[in-house]
Amino acid sequence: MAVVLLAYSYPEIEVRADSKIDELEQKIKEAKAQKEETQQRIDANKQEINTLSDTATSLKGALNDLNTELSEVSANLDELENAIEVKNDEITQMELDLEEALQIENDQYESMKIRIKYMYEQQDYDLMETLFGSSSFGDFLNRSNYFESVAAYDRKKLEEFRHTREVVEEAKALLEEQREDLDVLKEEAVAEQDRVKSLVNRTSSSLTNYQNEIEQTEKEMEENEAMLAAQQANINALQKELEEERRLSELANRSAWRDISQVSFAEDDRYLLANLIYCEAGNQPYEGQVAVGAVVINRVLSSVFPDTVVGVIYQNRQFSPVASGRLALALARNDATPACYSAADAAMSGTTTVGNCLFFRTPIDGLTGIQIGGHIFY
Repeated sequence: MAVVLLAYSYPEIEVRADSKIDELEQKIKEAKAQKEETQQRIDANKQEINTLSDTATSLKGALNDLNTELSEVSANLDELENAIEVKNDEITQMELDLEEALQIENDQYESMKIRIKYMYEQQDYDLMETLFGSSSFGDFLNRSNYFESVAAYDRKKLEEFRHTREVVEEAKALLEEQREDLDVLKEEAVAEQDRVKSLVNRTSSSLTNYQNEIEQTEKEMEENEAMLAAQQANINALQKELEEERRLSELANRSAWRDISQVSFAEDDRYLLANLIYCEAGNQPYEGQVAVGAVVINRVLSSVFPDTVVGVIYQNRQFSPVASGRLALALARNDATPACYSAADAAMSGTTTVGNCLFFRTPIDGLTGIQIGGHIFY
């Protein structure tokens, strides 16, 4: 009956192993698809960064050109302001010159009026008497020429000063016209300066926005790269787990099973198995303690493991309490409880709560099997 039960139980283990392999392969496929999506996002990030960087480079060039243009406009504006200041100084001087010319003209005019008044309006003075009182004709001509010379001189000086005034007024008018032209040029330069400043500000703002977008995209790409690394690590772990599951599946497929009646137990096997059960499942329910013992006995029955309890328990890197020294300490003190001894007796008699499972461990994500307490048996 035991042989028949084992024969029917073994295919169940193989199906469970194949199911686990299929599950892992599906997880790896999904993980690779997620990795591919992440890589596509990284590639898109790189393309976006390149596009943004090209635009930012163009904006930097445009900004440099605008700053150069702004410097030239500002320099031109300074020159115009200096020229206007010079013109204002020249106009001020011309106004002073004009004022002086007017004053001289007025002074000359007043002097002429005084002389005329003296000659024509003095009561005790008679021009005709002066002329005809000459002692001789020559004296008469001299006196006549004198008065004529005085009058001609006055007219000449007056005309000179009027001409000077007109020249100064024309020069002042010309300077004011030139200053008005400079004022117009200054207004145009100020407008151009404002226009270029506005372009500089807009270009600088756009450049800042693009640089912020580049930084944000770079940050996003770093996050995606970190995610990609994590996804690759997950794929590696899944592949490693898949390889282990395939190894276990192949191991189970190669197994030939003995009947429990064919096993001869040594005198200390019960003591050794009970203390191993204590180390592995001392804090687990009795069903879980029997399951641990059953795994050891299943391995004794399997052709791919040692055929003795001692050989199975001390096989290299199979049971962690052996490597850590906990089993040796438990054996030295006989820490096994009565329940552990009862579970060892049940397993050595062929009782199993996990069928033909050959392995157990603490649960991990994706691992399927028979869970009893804190262990998964598979």
